Amino acid sequence: MTQLEKITERIDSFRNEMIDMQIKLCSLPAISPSSGGEGEVKKAEFLMDFLENNGLSDIEVIKAPDLDASCGYRPNILAYYKGRSSAKTIWIMTHADIVPPGELAQWRGDPFKAWIEEGKIFGRGTEDNHQNMVASLYAIKAFHEEGVRPNYDVGVALVADEETGSEKGINYVLSHTNAFRKQDMIIVPDAGNKDGTMIEVAEKSLLWLKFKTIGKQAHGSTPERGINSFKAASFLVAELNNLYTIFPDKDPLFDPPISTFEPTKKESNVPNINTIPGEDIFYMDSRILPKYTIKEVKKKIEEMTDKIKNEFKVKIVIEETSKAPAAPPTSADAPVVHALKRAIKTIYKKDAKAIGIGGGTVAALFRRADFDAACWSKIDETAHQPNEYSIIDNMVGDAKVFAHIFLQE
Repeated sequence: MTQLEKITERIDSFRNEMIDMQIKLCSLPAISPSSGGEGEVKKAEFLMDFLENNGLSDIEVIKAPDLDASCGYRPNILAYYKGRSSAKTIWIMTHADIVPPGELAQWRGDPFKAWIEEGKIFGRGTEDNHQNMVASLYAIKAFHEEGVRPNYDVGVALVADEETGSEKGINYVLSHTNAFRKQDMIIVPDAGNKDGTMIEVAEKSLLWLKFKTIGKQAHGSTPERGINSFKAASFLVAELNNLYTIFPDKDPLFDPPISTFEPTKKESNVPNINTIPGEDIFYMDSRILPKYTIKEVKKKIEEMTDKIKNEFKVKIVIEETSKAPAAPPTSADAPVVHALKRAIKTIYKKDAKAIGIGGGTVAALFRRADFDAACWSKIDETAHQPNEYSIIDNMVGDAKVFAHIFLQE
């Protein structure tokens, strides 16, 4: 029996333990103070106990100050399982925090008391991000119990604050430690697809804008006495759709391969039908291919806005609600990408592909710090939804993928 066969067989034997750990993690909700929670400290204490009892060493807790957290800080844990060589470290970064459950009426059970149904574990945080936190930890436990050393050191980063910006999570860790090195392989299992074939290596720039159109309120039967802010805003929405033709280029690395410019949230204006609104507010979500800059897109948006202002005699105020320039991509030929492809092919019998996405992940923080990082997991993409679930076979299978990578040369 090969080392990989021994390790994967051991992982299979952990199936019930892994389910139990998911249930325990679910019962320790780690919600950001800004979202009404107390932070991650209770979950961190539980995880520390696991690490200390399963062969990991050099365990460090990096405490990001947060006076709103119950303990006054947000805990970020780094730990190592020593390999035959320390020339590089294979990192798996998962996050301990979760989002609130949302409307409880939409859940079939208590979101913090995980339940099993048809091969799935239901509960808040089960897929995002407990599935691969458990998978990575039990891959290491399998090595520990089999007495096998990976070819290189394995590092786990169990971080805080991913759901609310990462300023007190991996961003804080990167600015307060030299643990990560250029030669390391960094895997962030916080994005993926149903068949496990998506390796995320690049992201588009993000630009969220708020448009506030100011006209003059009037009675609906006398429009000549007012300036209809909603009408002007509607014409602006139609005008902004031309961004698709102004910035038309495609990049096959990304899915979808184009820049997107979509009006999204709409605030209510007047409460009654027979009043022309004097103020109207809508928002736009733009995901921009790296070949275009946010500056040039925003300049074109401002030109369109000026056109509508002049045509309808309204005032329009544009406010940035979020902006994130695209991080440098991880090369599709990076060692971490090839290692994932080999492991996915062996464990899941699938050919994985490096792609870019429109959404944002914390891998971008590593890339901005000049580290290669890849996002990967086999998930049903139920994160943040009511009745979130993790497929048990995915959790066990992903542990085997990580184990395969730990054994690669």
